[in-house]
Amino acid sequence: MKTNLSLDRTTLKRVIRNLILVLAGSTVMGMGYALFLIPYHLVPGGVSGISIIINYLFHLPVGLVIILLNIPIFLLSYKFLGKKYVLTTLIGMTLSSLMIDFFNEIIKLPKGTENPILASIYGGLLLGLGLGLVFRGEASTGGSDVIGMILNKYTGVSVGIGIMLTDFVIISASGVVFKNLEAPLYGYIVLFISSKVIDLVLEGWSFSKLVIITSAKTNEIADFILNKLDRSGSALKSRSLYLNREGEIIITVINRKQLAELKAFIKKADPQAFVIINDTYEVLGKGFKPIHSS
Repeated sequence: MKTNLSLDRTTLKRVIRNLILVLAGSTVMGMGYALFLIPYHLVPGGVSGISIIINYLFHLPVGLVIILLNIPIFLLSYKFLGKKYVLTTLIGMTLSSLMIDFFNEIIKLPKGTENPILASIYGGLLLGLGLGLVFRGEASTGGSDVIGMILNKYTGVSVGIGIMLTDFVIISASGVVFKNLEAPLYGYIVLFISSKVIDLVLEGWSFSKLVIITSAKTNEIADFILNKLDRSGSALKSRSLYLNREGEIIITVINRKQLAELKAFIKKADPQAFVIINDTYEVLGKGFKPIHSS
């Protein structure tokens, strides 16, 4: 019984956390649309982009149009992607659409700026932040991401390419509708910035570096990492393809500020060493973020 109760509490906490994230993300998105995107008819792609075009032509509320356009997409997602995905998407789409109309139609927020370039930049920032929070809440807002998943499932096209193609067509169409060649250019700015911010929200800042070292002086380098940098790592048996000899590879994760110090030591200890350095966005374990907090 205790185990079941513990599981129920864990599930409840996760559900509450996700709802808070989705609500926060929807609020940020709503403000981004009302302050920057809708006043300048900036089309970010997806169903919301089509809704802004329809708003321009017929003056219908953007949020309401998003809900109406998502109905056939929901039917497709239920058939091709399953019930769970439809439920989380329905929650994310409904909350974000309501927030868009709340800020734009009820509160009637004024323009956030008189400069369309600034509107593109800050509209993209708020849109990306909002979507990133919704995604972290394990939900979606429907639209082109559903189409991308369906294309991926049945054609082999990657989800990213499917979404990109869909958004490209919608943004490009805005130039024809608005009879303004600059309209899609602003839309591409919004799409680019929002995509980058989504990645940042989901992956976080890169404060750590993954370093992979192949060297004839692995003992000295390992000692430096352990005792001077106060970091740990792993040593894996390896075989050099070029020299055809056995050796070791050191894999370690260090803080960004320690990278220059490690590179200087490796250069001094073994100028012939082979080093690979990658960004890492989340590190769990001793010396970093505890695993239980993830």
